[in-house]
Amino acid sequence: MTTVVAGVLAGGAVSASGPLAQTSPPAMSDAAVRLVAYDSCPAALTGFRDAASAVVSAYGLAQQGRPGIDARTGAELNTPGAVEDRSSGQKSADQGFSTTNRHEAGADEPDLVKNDGKRLVSIVGGKLRVIDVASAKVTGTLELPDGPATQLLTHGDRALVMTSGVSLAQPRVAPREDWPTGSAKLVLVDLSGAPKILGSLDVDGSYVDARQVGGVARVVVRSMPRLPFAYPDGTLSAEQALRRNQDIVRDSAIGDWLPRYRLSTSDGESSGQLVDCAKVSHPGKFSGGSMLTVLTLPLDKPLGKGDPVTVAADGNTVYGNEKSLYVADDQWPRAVPLRGGAEVAPQPEPRTQVHQFSVDGSAPPKYLASGQVPGALLNQYSLSEHNGNLRIATTLTRGTAQPRQVPDSQSAVTVLARQGDKLAEIGKVDGLGKGERIYAVRFFGDTGYVVTFRQTDPLYTLDLSDPRRPRAVGELKITGYSAYLHRAGDGRLIGVGQEASDQGRTLGTQVSLFDVADRANPRRIAQHHLPGAFSEAEFDPHAFLYWEQSGLLVLPVSRGWAAPRGDRALPPAGGALVLRLSGGTVAEVGQVAHPQDRSAGSDASVRRSLVAAGSLWTLSASGVKRQDLNSLADQSWIPFT
Repeated sequence: MTTVVAGVLAGGAVSASGPLAQTSPPAMSDAAVRLVAYDSCPAALTGFRDAASAVVSAYGLAQQGRPGIDARTGAELNTPGAVEDRSSGQKSADQGFSTTNRHEAGADEPDLVKNDGKRLVSIVGGKLRVIDVASAKVTGTLELPDGPATQLLTHGDRALVMTSGVSLAQPRVAPREDWPTGSAKLVLVDLSGAPKILGSLDVDGSYVDARQVGGVARVVVRSMPRLPFAYPDGTLSAEQALRRNQDIVRDSAIGDWLPRYRLSTSDGESSGQLVDCAKVSHPGKFSGGSMLTVLTLPLDKPLGKGDPVTVAADGNTVYGNEKSLYVADDQWPRAVPLRGGAEVAPQPEPRTQVHQFSVDGSAPPKYLASGQVPGALLNQYSLSEHNGNLRIATTLTRGTAQPRQVPDSQSAVTVLARQGDKLAEIGKVDGLGKGERIYAVRFFGDTGYVVTFRQTDPLYTLDLSDPRRPRAVGELKITGYSAYLHRAGDGRLIGVGQEASDQGRTLGTQVSLFDVADRANPRRIAQHHLPGAFSEAEFDPHAFLYWEQSGLLVLPVSRGWAAPRGDRALPPAGGALVLRLSGGTVAEVGQVAHPQDRSAGSDASVRRSLVAAGSLWTLSASGVKRQDLNSLADQSWIPFT
């Protein structure tokens, strides 16, 4: 996580009353949010310089926004990420195997493993492995370059592997033409035989997220300007550092601002400026700091530069379906240090800006419209496009709550409609969870579900059938909370989260089954609690598996800090909890644990669960285990060496 120098979010400002004093950013008009393109490189350079000159400080471009916010704690996250009303990707059309659990059926999402029913392709421990389902053997292994891979997408006999980089926000110490460390790397792999690399693309910046429609992947990368900012380090005072940084901005060249690339294929290597100045868009007010670039990569074609489209704005949440791609930025100003160690409190009214792009075939995204709403997002599930409208769930917090004080917060769902190049508000329901924050959101057609929590968990049901008059129609209060919601057939909803005491203290993983057939009267009809545990599925839905044909629900679970000593209900290393939903009940079938080879130093914690060839497959960094789908009887163990 960049902490020293980073881009100020669009519309942010730093007061001139002190070297790093921060004032509340002015309210932004809709015109200031909409994007316009530069017509030349000189115009772009002038825009970058002017925007940055207004906000540059003794520490460079002080970051006001955060790449990710945990709505429960306000802490920064290290992660990066239709028709959404259809079931998310848990099974193929022939019902024979599970696919990546995703938000929208029409837009695949990258993950640690991909399953086409005949082979599993995984990336753990810095290696890509191909596992043949029929023989339960590893048929190919590929050492991946430049450290552990983050995620992958697949299409036919091709895989696209993404490796996260680090935004280049540190002072530049190498010559300007040198390639820096910490760039995002995309690697195209041929899976038709022994896996082999077809090409790699390094991009200045850090990988944010990606979506795939058909065989076309669209990858979002966040980059920062490469400017050798000074700091008050004992040889320079704050005032001297500020003046030097102002000079650095004034004397900068266009190459200091735009991201670079390096492309390596069998045809050779090329490098240079990634995006043309005329393909850079910007809002009316911005900082000149962070930039987002969307790359379009057909996986059945040779790897190229990705026909990049760049926006001079920040963003941390990507949401997409088969027709649209949205990049959202919830702007949380942070406290900035002053001389003597004092801090200015963050501006207490976050807002979320969102930019909409259309996606069509293998063409680059086309900008459509922008809008903004008060409050901050939880994650991509806070957004949903339905019948041409965008629904956004946000939490708005004013001020900073003191110990034992109820926060001045509430949540809302806002409906935006595209009007020209503006996403305009046409409806809103607010006042949800006063004094609480959003923990989970899910939209299915004309119905929305919002979970808020501080001490108890209200599950709100929303009637969104009239987008101009959305309304809350039901509320259920229970202890604990759900962090992820998943549909389980008509009128049923699964919630995965934490049980909690009456005072809000978490007590371990909780799976709830809700009856929501009557939106005005939601009920919890079954519950399973694993004391002292937590699940990766609570913050990454890709770790969730629900196999509807047999009612099987599988979650990775690990011991939390509050796990009772000597509790045998949890495996010694992170395992998987297997439940079965039948009628209105939730029953434990068993747990899955992987062999722990301490001499090899591998991590046996289960990360993912899949269904293929009538078996349950679980993945860890140590290997893959195959078990009978009904009895969980062991069938094979495939160690990773």
